[in-house]
Amino acid sequence: MSTVVIVAAGSFPRTEYPRYLLRSADHLVCCDGALGTLERHGIVPELVIGDMDSVCSRALGRFHGEKVRVAEQETNDLTKAFTFVMERWPDAERITILGASGRREDHTLANYSLLMEYERRFRLSSRGIRVEMVSDYTTAFAVSSDATLHVGQGRSVSLFTADPTLQIRSEGLHWPTDGVCLDNWWKASLNRADRDVITLALSHEAPVLVILS
Repeated sequence: MSTVVIVAAGSFPRTEYPRYLLRSADHLVCCDGALGTLERHGIVPELVIGDMDSVCSRALGRFHGEKVRVAEQETNDLTKAFTFVMERWPDAERITILGASGRREDHTLANYSLLMEYERRFRLSSRGIRVEMVSDYTTAFAVSSDATLHVGQGRSVSLFTADPTLQIRSEGLHWPTDGVCLDNWWKASLNRADRDVITLALSHEAPVLVILS
């Protein structure tokens, strides 16, 4: 079993926890646009992947690791990297994505939504694969069925889904989500855990984005 960190081209983490995840990973994968940032921090990834249209050419020339060019334009570089990781390291038990937020709000929203796409496509939670986007401020992941989450009392919890027909019954949240119509992103956001462990019961299988801060 192994751990993998993917570094995207958003804001590079400044706090200790995401940097610890970066240091301790068994495998470090870099989206092409983040190669220059890693180089400035003295970090050498195992490989760089993407369509190579946003990479710093000088940094790429100095990089002697594996270079994976994926020319198709139907997905972004983060999805190219994630798909590659799932194929290269099928035994990975934890995949952490850093640098997925900041700089551009549209990129941030799109990247967070990809967690639900990856959950739907790869059925990650049912396979026991832990996938998180971690920043200096939040930890985000997706579930698609009933879940028991160890979040810590007092933790801010926001829930999002792309399925407006989904109903979520919750226990342990300050404001219960039972009966809430999730037809807009704000409907189950900005909640708070009243105990260390919360539970979510979904009316049917559908990806739910959980953001903890």
